[in-house]
Amino acid sequence: MLEQLKNRRSIRRYRDQRVDKDKVDTILKAGLLAPSSRGRRPWEFVLVDDKKTLQTLSEARAHGSKFLAQAPLAIVVAADPEKCDVWIEDASIAAIIMQLAAHSLGLGSCWIQIREREAAGGVRAEDFVKQTLSIPDKYKLLCILAIGYPDEVKEPYREEDLAYDKIHSRSF
Repeated sequence: MLEQLKNRRSIRRYRDQRVDKDKVDTILKAGLLAPSSRGRRPWEFVLVDDKKTLQTLSEARAHGSKFLAQAPLAIVVAADPEKCDVWIEDASIAAIIMQLAAHSLGLGSCWIQIREREAAGGVRAEDFVKQTLSIPDKYKLLCILAIGYPDEVKEPYREEDLAYDKIHSRSF
């Protein structure tokens, strides 16, 4: 697990290659297996692999989402806040587990924050994505995961660079 965490990096450049269906299925199963508060599983995942829709979604943020237009796959992570008061935490856990699953399959991924962000012109990113994908109003959006075969290589994190000073024992 530590090796996977050291080697998983945010990938923003992808090869022009469709993600194999079995890999997509594995990633989605990993998300569905994520733990959640009281087993409520408030999340919903919207799979997007249409190039035109990916291009539109790349405009969901004023900054930080343009690279999505080149990704072969996106998973929008939404949740029903009526099911659980900690939907943000539950959806976040599911999202990172899907990113780790993607990495274990030789894929790259990058989290695009949607909650509390804006698209161009001051439009809420959440509203932009909901309108683009016809997501009902009752759902809240957390993020979009860009996924694909990496077209960039990043150095792994090094254990000697970890911020061990952030670890406290028995008191702060």
